[in-house]
Amino acid sequence: MAHLVEAVGEFSGFAFQMKQKDSLSGVWTPSPLLYGSGALHLGAVASLIERPHIWPWALSAVLANHVALAAAGLWPRSQLLGPNWTRLPATGRTAMGVALTIDDGPEPSVTPDVLAQLERYRASATFFCVGERVLRYPDLAQEIVRRGHTIENHSHRHRHNFSLLGPSGMRGEISRAQESIHRVTASMPIFFRAPAGLRNPFLDPILVRLKLRLASWTRRGFDTVNSDPDAVFNRLANPLRPGDILLLHDGHAARSRAGRPVIVEVLPRLLEAMNAKGLSPVTLRSALP
Repeated sequence: MAHLVEAVGEFSGFAFQMKQKDSLSGVWTPSPLLYGSGALHLGAVASLIERPHIWPWALSAVLANHVALAAAGLWPRSQLLGPNWTRLPATGRTAMGVALTIDDGPEPSVTPDVLAQLERYRASATFFCVGERVLRYPDLAQEIVRRGHTIENHSHRHRHNFSLLGPSGMRGEISRAQESIHRVTASMPIFFRAPAGLRNPFLDPILVRLKLRLASWTRRGFDTVNSDPDAVFNRLANPLRPGDILLLHDGHAARSRAGRPVIVEVLPRLLEAMNAKGLSPVTLRSALP
């Protein structure tokens, strides 16, 4: 109950303080869904004060709204809870760009091979790293940056219940990862990706306060659970278009029948397919307007 009270209290404050600074627009503005949710909750309270006997209807409306909010949080590519990069912005610098994003590392048994392949193809990538793993493998995190790639925030511990955390829990996970990554690499992340892409309505204002942009993906290969490199490649490359944000994993990578991380078998084919179409691997940062 205390956890719920804290969440409701913080969300109420966010919803009606309309001048929070945001690195994109300078102002945090709740999405239409959040506006509507706030209005519905206020209307339900007002109705109960005036007509207590209609409580079943008011309760039903509030519960239906919470189902809608939960569904929006379970849809990683949703824009319903706030801004979310699912494709690269259409800018001249990256008009033919595709963003390779690599999650859950760094991982000593996988990441060095990934870096070698990227260097072989002169490709840039965005690594969404877990804060505690950056602290555990600082040399590897520094090598990622040294080779010209970027490291962004993927929470501190990659908790599977991240989307169920209240505002203070979410803020703690994200802030600790920011501090850990900056301490090791001297670079401050400017993008955030939630574990498994799942979130709740409290995330967007927290990202605004921390000057982070939410990024999901255009397509993902499910390479943590699918051990078939052909299936993973086909998910990512068919079709392959400018502006795509593709998701692979160096951490928690599934192994192929040959015992190799799936990303290591898929990445060369993917980079060759991009080259054949005249597409360039770019980082998310390079696509900023």
